[in-house]
Order: sequence, then structure tokens, then C-alpha cells
Amino acid sequence: MDFGGNRESGLLEAIGKEFVTGNKDINVLLNNVFNIIVSYYSIERGMISIYHKDAGEISVDIHYGYTGEEVERGVYRPGEGIIGTVVQTGSPIVIPDIRNEPRFLNRTGANRNIFTHRISFICIPIIIDNNVIGAISVDIINNSGRDVAEEFHMLTTISIMIAQAVNSRMEILAREKRLNLENDELRRKIEASTLPVKIIGKSREIRDLYENILLVAGTDSTVLISGESGTGKELIADAIYENSRRTGKPYIKVNIASLPKTLIESELFGYEKGAFTGADKTRKGRFEMAEGGTIFIDEIGDLDLHLQVHLLRVLQNRTVERIGGSETIPVDVRVIAATHHDLEKKVSEGTFRSDLFYRLNVFPLLSPPLRDRKADIMLLADHFLEFYSSKMDKSIKRISTDAIDLLVSYHWPGNVRELENCVERSVILCTEDTIRSFHLPPSLQKAGSAGSGGTLEERTEQFEREIIIDSMKASKGNISRSAKELGTTKRILGYKMSKYGIDYRLFRNNDEG
Repeated sequence: MDFGGNRESGLLEAIGKEFVTGNKDINVLLNNVFNIIVSYYSIERGMISIYHKDAGEISVDIHYGYTGEEVERGVYRPGEGIIGTVVQTGSPIVIPDIRNEPRFLNRTGANRNIFTHRISFICIPIIIDNNVIGAISVDIINNSGRDVAEEFHMLTTISIMIAQAVNSRMEILAREKRLNLENDELRRKIEASTLPVKIIGKSREIRDLYENILLVAGTDSTVLISGESGTGKELIADAIYENSRRTGKPYIKVNIASLPKTLIESELFGYEKGAFTGADKTRKGRFEMAEGGTIFIDEIGDLDLHLQVHLLRVLQNRTVERIGGSETIPVDVRVIAATHHDLEKKVSEGTFRSDLFYRLNVFPLLSPPLRDRKADIMLLADHFLEFYSSKMDKSIKRISTDAIDLLVSYHWPGNVRELENCVERSVILCTEDTIRSFHLPPSLQKAGSAGSGGTLEERTEQFEREIIIDSMKASKGNISRSAKELGTTKRILGYKMSKYGIDYRLFRNNDEG
């Protein structure tokens, strides 16, 4: 057969394309590659054998032209037969005619028709990092007795490509295994960690936040927490501190937005006696107070430009200078900052220094808004209900279905802080054991599609509907039991349920499911 250079390049191109864009499953990939080889050469049968070191065996992984029984029999040990010899030595072997080769064991028992055909056998090792992981072998009908050097060279090239692909897949699998182990370990740490109970939530957003908190807590890296007002940025800073190596050491907090602008510099960096009128003694700033520990600077986006320069110097040099002083004081402080501003936007507007932003933004954390973590709303609401009921010495046990619907459907522009205030207000207003929709603030009732309405009749009907739903839940859809519990008749209760569109079967199904 005449194989030109174009044919060789075509084969390598086809195989290369399969490795680049083909199936990511290594077995499917190698099977496809073998099929391409077969389509280009007169191969009677062939196999890719993998060396399993633990078992000390070389067994068939990919094959063509063999039956299942033959594949099962094709097991060798290093040094046995041609395949075992190639795996043991790492050197290829070409047998021009298997009839004249005593090392050819034919352990598979395949019928090679050696009386009617001359069969050449080529076996090439597959090597990764100087370790033989297997071999590729083929039978070629060679009645003319021609030189099979071309097939030999092509299979040698293909074995290298296979080795690279297998190595790449092994690295991916090892990396995935390592990441899974790290994730499992991280999840165990999360479960056993001392994260404050105030950070409440089981949503994906909060679990991701937990993981990132634990990742950065053990370092001294600067952290920038961003997020809308009321999302709990200070709680995140607390969690980082409490899980850090600096826990137990000073933890100083300063809120830029709450300080008069004229006092911010002296609060942060301190002052020397006589530095200004009223400075009758030397005073340390917050950075010095936090020596060896952590400083949390809230609302960093409100810091004036001229003070941003001073803060940048602290982050760069780890030193401070008091107002009116000339001494440079070294400080060992971990910095956590927070803001509700879009600092990148402020940088582009020229109201926040880009160099300070990059110094702060070493490890950014996003405190997600409540509207993006709907799954946590009722966990938070129940937590606040329990807290304020106990604080106000009330016995409020639950939140009604209609109230829950309003809480979950509301967009919460004030986030967790607004939800807490909402529940506190509801506890104040509630005079029974259940928070109902009319106990919620008007803003929620207006936003809800099933708002409480404005008239006395509408409010009464809403209240009546909630009571019936609560009773049906308790009785698991038993109308007679609910009627007795509510002090009415089954007929009247049935009429009310029909009026309000309440289906008793839903409560039975929910309980059974």
C-alpha cells in the first residue's frame, strides 16, 4: 500500500482534533482514536492495554476486533509475552511474522488465520514521566512481507499523544479529587467553626460566603466587604476576626460615616499633646489601639480624599503618625474595611483613590442582598420572632401563611435590618400566638398581591381566612376537627372555605408528602 505524506498528516490531524475537541471521557476518547487508526490502516485487530501496578497486571482497556471473551483472557504480567516485555522494558517491539516469534503468546486466543495470512505485530509502550502505563498493539495483515516502518512511526507518535491525553485527564481527575477533598474539609470546618450565630442562612449565597470567610480568616490579608446597607457587613467582619489567628487580641471598630469629618483623622491616627486647641494630652488613635489585632473600618467609601492618603500610607508602610507629631510609629494591624458604595465607580469619578482601592481590595467579599437569598428569609424571620418574643415576654409561636407569603414576596430594600425591624414591630402589635399579615408594616401589605386592604370588611375577611388556613393545617385537612376547634359547624366552615377558595385536600396532601 502507498501511504503518502498527506495521508499521514491527515491521520495526525484527525487524531489531534479528537484530542482537542473530542469527548472528555478518556475511554470514549481512546476508543474514537482507535477507530480513526483502523480507518487509515489495514489493521486486523488491536488493543490499548493498561498496566495496573497495584494488581501487577496488564489488561485490555480499549480494543478492536476482539470478542469479549478474548479481551478477558488478554491479561499479562510484566515480562510475559510481547506486551508484558514492552511494558517491562519500555521499548517497542515489531514482529514481521508472528508465526516465527516464540514470545508471541496469543493469550487472547484470537483466531489470526496464520495459515492463510502473514500477520505483522507492532507493540508500542505508552509512557508518562518515564513510567510505562500501558501499551498500544496492532495486528496488520502483511501478505506481501513489506516493511511496516510507517505504521510503526505513526503508532509511536500516536502513543505519545495518548500519553499526553491520559496524563492530562489524570491531572484533571487528581485536581478534582483534591478539590473535592478540600471542599469536604472546608464544609467540615464550616460545620465545626465558631461563626457567629447572628450570621443566619443556608442559601447557596451564604454558604459561599461562609467558605470565603474561613478561607481568608486564617490569613492577615486585607479584606474589603461590600454590600448594600443592612446586609450584615459588620457581622462578616466579626466572623473573620473570631476565626482568625488574632482572635483574643484587640478588635477595634470605627464607622467613618458616624464621625464628624473634623474628628476622623484624630480618631484613626491619634494626636500629640498641644497639637490643637483642647489637645491637653497625647492620645492614641484606633490603629495604635488595635496593635497586634484587627481594625474594622466601616463605610470606608465616605473617607475624604486627603485622609485617604494617610490611610494608604498606613497600609503601605504599616506605620502611623499622630497629628502634631513627627515620630513614625510602627503598627501590626490586620485591616478589614466595608462599604455600601461602589468603590470602582467612585474611583472612576475621582472621589476615591485607585491606589487605596487596590490596597484594600486584596480579598473582596460581597454581602448578598436579602432579595438574592430568598431561602433565608423565613430562617431569619423565625430567629427574630424568637428573640423579640422572649425579650418582650410574649408567647408568639409562629407566623401565618399569608404573612409568610408577604415576607417572601417583598423586595426588602433595607435587607436584613429592615426584616428585623419588621418582625420587632409585628411582635409589639401581636396580641395572640401568631403573627398575621395585618401585623406587618403597610409597605409589605401594599407590595403583596394579597394585601390586607383598607376597609374593615376586607381586614376582617383576611383575618378570618388566615385563621381557617391555620386550623386546617393543624387538623391536617379534617373539616370536622377544625369546625370543632373554631367553635362553629361543619356546614358554616365549609361555606367559608368555599368563599375563600380554601381546599382541605391540599392540607392532607402536604402532610402526606
